[in-house]
Parts: sequence; C-alpha cells; structure tokens
Amino acid sequence: MSKNEIVKGVFLVALGATSYGMLATFVKLAYLDAEKFTTAEVTTSQFVYGIIGILLINVFQKFKNKKEVVKATPKNIFNLMLAGTSLGTTSVFYYLCVKYIDVSIAIVLLMQTVWMGVLLEWILDKKAPSKQKTIAVFVVLIGTLLATNILFNEVELNAVGIFWGMLAAASFTTTMFTANKVALGISSAQRSLFMLLGGAVIVLIFSLYTQNRPFNFAIFGNYGIFLALFGTIIPPMLLNAGFPKTGIGLGSIVSSLELPVSVLMAYFLLNETVVFSQWIGIVLIITAIVIMNINFNKK
Repeated sequence: MSKNEIVKGVFLVALGATSYGMLATFVKLAYLDAEKFTTAEVTTSQFVYGIIGILLINVFQKFKNKKEVVKATPKNIFNLMLAGTSLGTTSVFYYLCVKYIDVSIAIVLLMQTVWMGVLLEWILDKKAPSKQKTIAVFVVLIGTLLATNILFNEVELNAVGIFWGMLAAASFTTTMFTANKVALGISSAQRSLFMLLGGAVIVLIFSLYTQNRPFNFAIFGNYGIFLALFGTIIPPMLLNAGFPKTGIGLGSIVSSLELPVSVLMAYFLLNETVVFSQWIGIVLIITAIVIMNINFNKK
C-alpha cells in the first residue's frame, strides 16, 4: 500500500476517534440542560437517528454500486443483532457512568477495554498474552491509577459511576470482539445497521423500565442529531474506511486519540478539573496501546 493511502487511512481513523471523543461531552451537556434529559431519552434519540442515518447510507450504497451488494442472510441478521445487544448495553452503561462522574474519568474507565480485551482473548481463544501485552496491561493499570487520581484524591470519585464505567468497558470489549468475527462477508453498512437494531432492543427495554416521566421529545431537536452523528454514524464509517488502509496496529494507536480529545472537550466545555498527574496517566494509557500494537521485531 502506498504512503499516501496510509496517510489517508490515518486521517480517517483520527477523525473517527475524535468524533467518538466528543460524544460523552454532549451526553453530559444533555444532563446539565435546563430540560434535565434522562439517560433513556439520550440513548433513544441517538439510536433512532443512528438507525435512520445508517439505513440511508445502505440505500445510497445500493444505488451507487453497479454490482449487486451481498445481502445478509437470516442467520447473519440474527447473529449481528445478537452481537449488537452489547452495543446497546455499552451506550446505556457509559451514559449512566457519565451521569455520576466527570467525563475525563469516564473515558479512562472505558479505556479499560485494553486489558479486558487481552483477558477475553486469553479465556475464549485459549491464547496466553505475550510479554509485550502483559507489560502493556500493567502500564494501563498504572496509568488508570494516575488518570483517575485515586492516589492523590484530588478528584472526587463516585462508586456508582465507577461501577457503570467498568460495566461499559466490559460491554465495549464484547462489542469489539464480536464485531470482528460476525458476518464479515457483508458490507460494513449492513453490519452496522443490524448491530444497531440489536442495540436498539436493549435501549427500548431500558427506556421502558427506567423512564418514570413522559418522554421529552425535545431531545431529538436539542442533542439527538449530535449524539447520532458523533456516536453512531460518522465514527463507524470513518473507522471502517481507515482501518483497511492503516492496518489494525497503526489504526489502534491512532484511534487512542479518543482519550485526550474526550478529556480536552470536558476541560474546555464542561470546565472539569484535570490535574497534571491525570495527563501523565493518559499518556501512559496511550503508551500501553502503542506497546500492544507495535511489532518490535520488524525493522
């Protein structure tokens, strides 16, 4: 692959990761809004707009491509919707986490997918982690202690928020693991659509169970479009287009931009306190991602 293609891939992945990094700040703004939007309203608006957006992309691709698009089989659809349920739980858990703790802490908790992914691979694939990955895991854990400021107690941590954050990380780990194994023969737009539909089932159940007031449809005009664009539509498209050009290793390193972008957004738009030790922790977590994805034997 040419250098220009790799640079293009890096640019696409960076934009996708940046979009994801903005997401939690919009969720927090919805909570702080005068309307006091609920988690059910936030997640519902995101998935409704997201499904509409991805559906339109599928229709566009169908008319654009002259050759017939490979259609998903009923088995593909079932497996993708089943895998997509973890997409729904990730959104619900992460947004609940953001409700109780700062965005700059929530994104660090979500990044625990680094060591959770290694653990899941070890359990399911019976593949013991290499020394390289083991070192990366320890670096992530040290970085997390600094980034959440547990050691210096300069940032107040809410136990409920940490609980939801760790559940979000576990759920996101499942999403990443299944997304790379289910129905790979069909287009990414179709895969995204059916996974979103699976996630929407979870969001619907959650909304019906937790929404204890009339649904505030103002969320669709105020924040829903932003949540769908930065969380459901733009990032998957850019990441799916960029990763084939960068490769998994380089792509994973570039996608770690989500972490500093999310913290910076929280700092500037939400006026959250971010101390120096937290930045050191963030750098360590990004370093761990680099360690995991660089081939040190390759010249």
